[in-house]
Parts: sequence; C-alpha cells; structure tokens
Amino acid sequence: MGNLVAIVGRPNVGKSTLFNRFTQRRQAIVDSVSGVTRDRHYGTSDWNGRDFTVIDTGGYITGSEDVFEGEIRKQVKIAIEEANAIIFVVDVETGTTDLDMDVARILHRTDKPVFVAVNKVDNAMRMDDAMEFYNLGLGEYYPLSSINGSGTGELLDDLVASFEKEDEATEDDLPKFAIVGRPNAGKSSLVNALMGQNKNIVTDIAGTTRDSIDTHYNQFGNEFTLVDTAGLRKKARVHENLEFYSVMRTIRAIEHCDVCIVMVDATVGFDAQDLNIFHLAEKNHKGIVVLVNKWDQVENKETMTLEHYRKMIYAKTAPFTDYPILFISATTKQRIFKAVEMAVEVYGRKNTKITTSELNNRFLPITEATPPPAYKGKYVKIKYITQIPTMVPSFAFFCNLPQYVKDPYKRFIENKMRDMYDLNGVPIRIYFRKK
Repeated sequence: MGNLVAIVGRPNVGKSTLFNRFTQRRQAIVDSVSGVTRDRHYGTSDWNGRDFTVIDTGGYITGSEDVFEGEIRKQVKIAIEEANAIIFVVDVETGTTDLDMDVARILHRTDKPVFVAVNKVDNAMRMDDAMEFYNLGLGEYYPLSSINGSGTGELLDDLVASFEKEDEATEDDLPKFAIVGRPNAGKSSLVNALMGQNKNIVTDIAGTTRDSIDTHYNQFGNEFTLVDTAGLRKKARVHENLEFYSVMRTIRAIEHCDVCIVMVDATVGFDAQDLNIFHLAEKNHKGIVVLVNKWDQVENKETMTLEHYRKMIYAKTAPFTDYPILFISATTKQRIFKAVEMAVEVYGRKNTKITTSELNNRFLPITEATPPPAYKGKYVKIKYITQIPTMVPSFAFFCNLPQYVKDPYKRFIENKMRDMYDLNGVPIRIYFRKK
C-alpha cells in the first residue's frame, strides 16, 4: 500500500527544498521570496526499501496576510485528514513564530505521526538554537539542512518506521482499476457508459468530480472495482483547498489500484500534464492502459491519423513504450468494452510468474552473447537469474560487479524480457545484485 507524506509549514522555511531532496529532482521551484510555491507538487520517494509519495503544500501569495495564513491552516487540515504522516517544517533562523504556534495547535489534535523538521541547521551553533522548538509541544524535533541533506537520514528512518506494515490484508480482494487523467477528459462519462446508467455527475465544467468514487463492475464475466478520480491539473483555478483535497485523493487511488487507465482528451492532445500522470502511475509500478477519448470529435481524420497519434504518445513516454493505446468515445460507447478487456489483460500480466530454471535457460545465453560493456577494464559476469516475489514482475540478476551495470544495459535486458514474455502494459523492474 502506498503512503502519503505531506510537508506543511509557513512560507519560506524550506518545504520545497526538502521536497526536492526527497524526490531527488528539482521539481519544485525554490526562491528566497516567500510564497513561490502555488501549485501542488507531488513526487515519489523511497527509503530503506519503503516507497512513499511526498506532497509539497505550497502557500498562497495573493490576498492579504490574513487570507494567506487562513489558506495555510486549510492545507494543514486537509493534510491531517488525508496523509499518513506529516512533516512540519520550521526555520531555525527566525525561531518560533505565531504562525508556527498556530499550525502546531492544529497538529496537536491529530493522531497521525507528526515530525518537526527544524530546517537550516547547517552548523553546530544553530544546533543549540533548535532546542526552542520543544515549545511547539510536538515532542522530538529533527535538526536538518534541506540544502546539503544533513540530518535528513534520521528523519526518514523514523518516518518510514511509522508506516503501516505492507502485508496487511486489504478490505477488498477485487482488482482495482483507477481511471485517471486531466479534468474533463471523460473519466466519469466512461464509468457511466460502462455501467449503463448516469452514476457519476458529468458536466462541461472542469473539476466536477471532487472525490474518488468506487463502482463495482460485474459484467461479461469480468468483476472488478472501477475508481473514478478527480482530474489532476497543473494549476487549480477555483477553490484551491478543494483542488488540493482532490489531488491527494487521486494520488491515493493511483497508489492503491492495480491498473491505471489513463484518459487522454483527443481534442487537446497528450500534453505535459498527461505525461506527469502517466509517470506517476509508472513510478508506482501500476499496470497502464492509455485511452484516447473523444475520438469521434477529431476532425479531418486521415488514413494514418490514428497511427500518428499513437507514435506521438509513445515518443513522449519513452523509454517505456510497451503498453496498449486504444481510441474510444465514451459518449458513443465506441470500443469501451474493448478497453475493459485490455485492462483485465494487463492485470493478468502483472501476476506473471516465470520459473527460475526457465529464466536461466533462456536468459543466461543472451547475457553471455551480449554481456554488459566493460567498465574501467572490469568485466561483468552474470551468473544467476531469478524472479523476486513482488506485486509486479521483478527480476534479480546476480553478478560479480553489479555497480558497473548501467541503465542502457538494464533497458536492453528489459526489452529482451518483453520480447520473450507477454508483459504489455506492465512496468517491470530489473535489479543487479552481488553474487
């Protein structure tokens, strides 16, 4: 199960810098001017073998100071409700402020794990200054520097230790298919078309669906749970607090599902936001089916338009291109049941099991004929291959020098694996370990 971690705090304490360190990429804009982060940023991270999703709760720069503080309080409350754990970031340079105390009083009311991250402690002198944050009444604090990373290890150790055990039984054994995409891509229309009734509200207004809605599907011999999610957009234009709430719910739906059905609006195209949603599903190792909706509204169709569209999507999602793309219309019900069949097939492929003997018999000759390139005069010898018992197909290649195997060779192995076995729509993981 996925875990959601929200980073909260007043403006300019280093929330985005800490977010970038956790996700290991410069995704969130960082500036000395307070209130730079306006959109919701979310990314995946891992520590000690535990994956989790981090959300950077940005502030609001528009409006009066009172409105600004009020919006921070709203975000904190939403984070408390939706997140598994909360990281409360404060600034050792400014010390405890009234707004910090205000946020702390809200956090006192929750039973969720709260971790006080005292940021900008980058020398020994500031270590003593950090002691004043005991005044917040939230227990132990973690002095750290989000810029250079010092002290973040201790915080992450305790953070992942607070997560629930991964082997806990789920409430529902039925496969879960989450329909995700931008607002107004036709997600709710697809659910209504499949169910044959207007179960979910559909309007031309983007953001009609605010919550994740579960629907039990049991037709034509297929039984699963369809999850209609709120559209993920880059910038929330109305009701920011509701938008943030919807984003958190949608991320949780992606983490807890088995297959992500990524809805794309054919009249708009596959843009950056669609790509972000696709990568979020891929990073969470979910089965993926891409549905290009509203194909009936595309004008001037030529013979190769469909193929050109498909190639354009594959080019943007490379190097992962082994997944099905289907062109549908939710309003006319064109190919919608074919979409269900695809999702069921991808779910079945996620559970692919390959025996160790077969892997070694078929793959060791390939690795011997095409070994990893030599690095610094050292040659990598692959000795043994086995499948790891995980939720998605994962394979361990045991060799003498795993640190010298680079990403291009891993992609080569993955492509060979996909050529041999039917793994269309399923992200697979390749590991090289010491033997």
